[in-house]
Amino acid sequence: MPDKDKDDKGKGDRRKEARAPNEPGRPSKFDNATYFKELGRLQIELVKLQEWIKTRHLKVVTLFEGRDAAGKGGTIKRITETLNPRVVRVVALGVPTERERTEWYFQRYVPQLPAAGEWVIFDRSWYNRAGVERVMGFCSEDEVMEFFRSCPPFEEMLIRSGIILVKYWFSVSDEEQDRRFKARIDDPTKRWKLSEMDLESWNKWVEYSKAKDEMFRYTDTKLSPWHVVNADDKKRARLNMIHHLLSLIPYEDLTPKPFKLPERRDDTGYVRPPIENQTFVPEVY
Repeated sequence: MPDKDKDDKGKGDRRKEARAPNEPGRPSKFDNATYFKELGRLQIELVKLQEWIKTRHLKVVTLFEGRDAAGKGGTIKRITETLNPRVVRVVALGVPTERERTEWYFQRYVPQLPAAGEWVIFDRSWYNRAGVERVMGFCSEDEVMEFFRSCPPFEEMLIRSGIILVKYWFSVSDEEQDRRFKARIDDPTKRWKLSEMDLESWNKWVEYSKAKDEMFRYTDTKLSPWHVVNADDKKRARLNMIHHLLSLIPYEDLTPKPFKLPERRDDTGYVRPPIENQTFVPEVY
């Protein structure tokens, strides 16, 4: 009987995570026409924000955290696909090396921080310590508690130095994560997104929920709060997150005005080499 009670509690915890809709009765589907129209409008605003960051020498850091298959990567793609990679940079660090494991925990992240006029997006960040590392047993509980003690002052130092730090947690229900995992298995172009670690995390839903709750308790501060994105609907999640980010950073439209191309001058005396000397890609299509 105790085991059943424990299982029932775990299932209840699962269903709570992404079940807080802002508007009761909202439609379950978001039509593509509306989605792409609004996405296009927001992407224009992101270009304006990018120019503002570059021109005003701002330093912006955005953290994306959440469960596997919560939609972080897809949202990041929609943010960056119209932006200049010289201004906006995505950081997705791999497994730490043997040397990095002996360093101060935050040390490998510090070189990735932005200089003036840059925006850095972390696809997972230093919060790995409070999530996957803790749940999967890659660090000790003492190391986790040291992280909780160190993280708020670390982020406070970043903010005091002039960095605009914004943290997003993508929240997804167990049913939706299950559906997305199965879709990845069935799609050869997405199967690479799944690893043994992802499948193990799927089995540790309750453990991740507890770890996330404790992480929020220590690191959801007034100075550096977590912003939770209800991510069961990918389209809504992307639009809501981008709209929210744009509302946090005041910016003005510095987009260059359209200009007219001048007439191209004729290059008199120029003789092109024989076209047969060039190697062309076969026109298969």
